[in-house]
Amino acid sequence: MPAASSRGRARRTKNEINMVPFIDVMLVLLIIFMVTAPLITPSQIEVPSAGESASRPPAKYVSVIIEKDETIEIREGPSGKDGNTVKLSQLAREVQQWRARIDTTPDAKVAVMISADKGVQYEAVVNAMSTLREAGIGPIGLAVKTSR
Repeated sequence: MPAASSRGRARRTKNEINMVPFIDVMLVLLIIFMVTAPLITPSQIEVPSAGESASRPPAKYVSVIIEKDETIEIREGPSGKDGNTVKLSQLAREVQQWRARIDTTPDAKVAVMISADKGVQYEAVVNAMSTLREAGIGPIGLAVKTSR
């Protein structure tokens, strides 16, 4: 027999879920996430800036200049007057010839500096670097304007 209350009625069971403890737990979790989220730093890479370079460009180098229209010109050093325009497929052969003209000593490692206009697509610079690397030409550097 069902248990009778003091007034004589039978007690009924509740078929509802109590949401108050669930809401309390969710609010506590929300506060924890709001407090800890600003403390988490995303992974960042440190890229060297142009003004912090301690090294100077070498005395002798071949300059590969990529213009806005992605034409490639090869010169000697920073202010070489007589340069010649080449296609990407001819770049490695021409750079090797320029390196041989600049320094005739055996095992000479004349550097190659790539100067690209800031409006040039990144892909054009990467293609030039990869063409030179595949031909075994190195060291290769990127010329930038310093902020000083």
